[in-house]
Amino acid sequence: MASRAPPSLGETHHRSEMKIVLIGGRQMWDIEASGKSSIGNTILGRDIFETGRRTAQCVSGQRYVYGRQITLIDTPGWWWGYPVDNTPKLDQLEIMRSVYLCHPGPQAFLLVIPVDTVFPNIFKRSLQEHLELFNDRVWRHTIVLFSTITPPNDIRLQKHISVWPDLQWLIKKCGNRYHVLNVNNRGDDTQVTELLEKIEEMVAGNDGNHYEANQALSEELEEKRLAVIEVAKRMMAKVQRQRTRLRALIKGEATSPTYLRLVIVGAQWAARSSAGNTILGEGVFDVADNTRRTVHCVTRHGEVAGRQLTVVDTPGWHYNSSLQNTSKMDRFEIVHSVFQCPPGPHAVLLVVPFATAFNKSYERAVEEHMGLLTDAVWKHTIVLFTRGDWLGDTTVEQRIASEGKGLQWLIEKCGNRYHVFDNKNRSDATQVIELLEKVEEMVAENRGCPYEIDTDVSADLEQKKRAGKERAQKITMKVQRQMTTLRELFKGEEQIFSEDELRIVLVGRREAGKSVAGNTILVGELFPTALTKEFRIQNRTMQCVMQQKRVAGMKLKVVDTPGWWKRTPQDARDWVQDEVVRSVSLCPPGPHAFLLVIPISAPFSEGDLKAVEEHLGLLTEKVWRHTMVLFTWGDWLGDRAIEEYIEREGEALQQLVEKCGNRYHVMNCRGWDDSSQVTTLLRKVKEMVVRNKGHNFTIEQKSRQKPMLHWLAGKGMMTEEEWNRREEELIERMLKAVVVEPEDSKLPFVQGKESIDFFIPSMSCETPSEVGSSYINYGAHAKVSEWRVKYAGRSAASSGHGTMSSAVSYMGESLDRWENLVKESLGDGKIRARMLDSPAKSEAHTYGVKTKRRNSH
Repeated sequence: MASRAPPSLGETHHRSEMKIVLIGGRQMWDIEASGKSSIGNTILGRDIFETGRRTAQCVSGQRYVYGRQITLIDTPGWWWGYPVDNTPKLDQLEIMRSVYLCHPGPQAFLLVIPVDTVFPNIFKRSLQEHLELFNDRVWRHTIVLFSTITPPNDIRLQKHISVWPDLQWLIKKCGNRYHVLNVNNRGDDTQVTELLEKIEEMVAGNDGNHYEANQALSEELEEKRLAVIEVAKRMMAKVQRQRTRLRALIKGEATSPTYLRLVIVGAQWAARSSAGNTILGEGVFDVADNTRRTVHCVTRHGEVAGRQLTVVDTPGWHYNSSLQNTSKMDRFEIVHSVFQCPPGPHAVLLVVPFATAFNKSYERAVEEHMGLLTDAVWKHTIVLFTRGDWLGDTTVEQRIASEGKGLQWLIEKCGNRYHVFDNKNRSDATQVIELLEKVEEMVAENRGCPYEIDTDVSADLEQKKRAGKERAQKITMKVQRQMTTLRELFKGEEQIFSEDELRIVLVGRREAGKSVAGNTILVGELFPTALTKEFRIQNRTMQCVMQQKRVAGMKLKVVDTPGWWKRTPQDARDWVQDEVVRSVSLCPPGPHAFLLVIPISAPFSEGDLKAVEEHLGLLTEKVWRHTMVLFTWGDWLGDRAIEEYIEREGEALQQLVEKCGNRYHVMNCRGWDDSSQVTTLLRKVKEMVVRNKGHNFTIEQKSRQKPMLHWLAGKGMMTEEEWNRREEELIERMLKAVVVEPEDSKLPFVQGKESIDFFIPSMSCETPSEVGSSYINYGAHAKVSEWRVKYAGRSAASSGHGTMSSAVSYMGESLDRWENLVKESLGDGKIRARMLDSPAKSEAHTYGVKTKRRNSH
């Protein structure tokens, strides 16, 4: 290994000075750090930068390396994929300040990225926003530096780069300058010398110029830093005076409370459950998996520092999303939390993480969600800051002052009560004891009174919760019965879908996750996505886009469409509607399925239903036969069944699901490693295609003379169109009948008093499809007929389009018994054969009743 000692006096003419700034992001899952500090230590050859904790402030390191005087500035990292508006103000100030710590400016920025990290479009957008903290000239001085802990593999790196188009864009944006550095192999001098040579080449290409820093901006940043320090000092003095007064009040009391009830509320990823574990000193709340979330209120008990504690954890809302975007399930649980520890909590701990900014959106989200507990809650609330390690050497008061009026408003609203937790350091018992002391001070200020709850409201909430679960179970049974019936009805007829290609169109409102769902289905970053300030991936598709790929042995064509809003200006609405209609033409001869994307994390209102009907209605009523609801963000459900969400959201969503034939699927869009969710979705789509007799959707109908079906019917003849319509009615009436609960049946079994003089025969001649296919569904009609005679009973007169039979199904047995009955009913080959042989006679023999004639044309 070459010596890193300072050069001798005779070598000083070879010495050059090099100033470098290390920048980069952090990942929320898996490996958090990008490795900037380790990279700095590898370059300098010594452990100058601390790698055991996050870099919270700019840190400078200097050393002579291979005849060069190197000055390295390590900076705070931002979350990869998050907009700059979500980065704390102190971090933004430190990133900008880095260029002024190496006067007159750095020659190079090393953008550090772990070598195997994913790099989707949201990373690119975040990177662009954060580098705008500098100026456009920053790209001319930037090299992409891939960090690794294993020996570099150029073939593997090139393959990785080829997978991510936005990573290719980044390298090109940096003048195709990149390097790989193994931080676990400091003995390899060549990797450092090659990097320094690449920096020198870049400097030469910039005519020896360094990045120019704006002196006026430097002075402005310093003024802001000093102002923050001054505001923080005044805040600290005010809080200390308040605490001194309250402690004196407690000393005047005969006894201190020995039993405290705490409720923890806050946004998702705020570390609520971790805070609960820190308080109770053990892992009583589940935080093992970063992709899971608390979906129910969870109550735990323990003894800490001589006090009996009850701690209630609650579901979180989207980071800084408004209340109207929080599902009714989560709203219910937040309200229900304060009733979990009667007669009411002594303290509500509002968890706010230091790892993200407290911007206007966050302020609004906190105010609206806390409003669920009424204004009385503020007298009993303490702000609990988590991720205390994020502070570094700054104080909590400096952080509050730097974030601006929003966070200062919250602190004042809570009576200047706040505390800091470092959940990674549970061995520090003092942070819990001090929190409990602050709770006791607040209780003393409230004269010992907890947050009051109404016992009548508590009983009502429990009753609603039980009733909701029962209704959700009924939905589950209903859908499973229909699914079982359909699968038996079309069993053995899968061959009608013989194509090697599935064509799918994604539709839905904005921010529903259509593009992400498309990427999940195609197992790749094919549709561009972006991230909102609410930390939710949103679709910014401006026009229809079709992507294709072979997945699970089948060629998939997926069309992404622009999303709509519930309240959209007319010109924008016309544009979106035009694109929805145009989507059909992008996958000729037409899509097999429309996936209507609904995000589970958000509510579904009457306005949402109206918007769906308005946009899909442009494709005519038959579009619903080809539509399936695709629920995105399945991880938001936790251990809940999707039917609980459907039930809780109310009639609007239930009507939509029924309109789509009770076809729905849940998808977790956070990763592509779970292939089963895609294969299951594709199976459901194929089943829907089989249900549609192999037809795909098309808007235009071929001009043709409608053939007449001749058979002995007493009067007149039936067109092929009416024939197909009546067969569909028969299946739909059967599906509605199989889900009728006995107590829901209000109409008695009756025989029709009026009738037409013919019955619907089975399909015995060619039936052109919507796109001209000639498949004839002989089996389905016979199965329906046999099912009706054996289990549905005799039906009331009904022949109009959209009318319902009064037939009710056998519903007294379990689902397993139900499946056996359906299989037994539809598996009678003799009856089926007899019906196919003589359809009209079979229908007459089956029902023994005449039905009312209604001319639908």
